[in-house]
Amino acid sequence: MPLPDPDRLPTQRVFDNPDGFAMAFSEAWEEYERQHPGHGLERDAKLKLVLESLAEHPFLLREPEQAQQLVQFRMRLLGY
Repeated sequence: MPLPDPDRLPTQRVFDNPDGFAMAFSEAWEEYERQHPGHGLERDAKLKLVLESLAEHPFLLREPEQAQQLVQFRMRLLGY
């Protein structure tokens, strides 16, 4: 049986764990850049908007403090 084509897999799957949240955060951060090039927002203002877009993510709802720590780590790691 052939493996599924990764380009045809649904991209809106949500995983209620730190890795799933980290991936969703990065996707939301980069999507904001694509939709609003040259937005001129300060990093903290952009972060607030990105987190608002993820407000319903199950991991953020269940573990808000850990999600915030993960966001800070991810931002340092990826240079956001």
